[in-house]
Amino acid sequence: MAKKVSTAQVKHIANLANIPITTREQQELAAAFSETLAVVDNLLKIDIKNIEPTHQVNDLENVLREDKVDEERMFSQEEALANAARTHEGYFVVPRVIDEN
Repeated sequence: MAKKVSTAQVKHIANLANIPITTREQQELAAAFSETLAVVDNLLKIDIKNIEPTHQVNDLENVLREDKVDEERMFSQEEALANAARTHEGYFVVPRVIDEN
């Protein structure tokens, strides 16, 4: 039998993830998580001893090519930076995106 997820567990996970949720959302998520675990539990009951693993189900194959530089399509450093809003000593300058908090 699949394990039931309690609203207390959902609240704890939400707190760890710093996600505010209402009591109603806790109840809905607990029910949804429990349902998901029940489906997984059913899948675990299936006998797959004589089944070969399937890695590709639609007969597609990877199309591989040699990894080589096409120098005709390369930009010079000046061309690459030509439309940049800001540059400094040959590099793009962008706003900081990492918050220090």
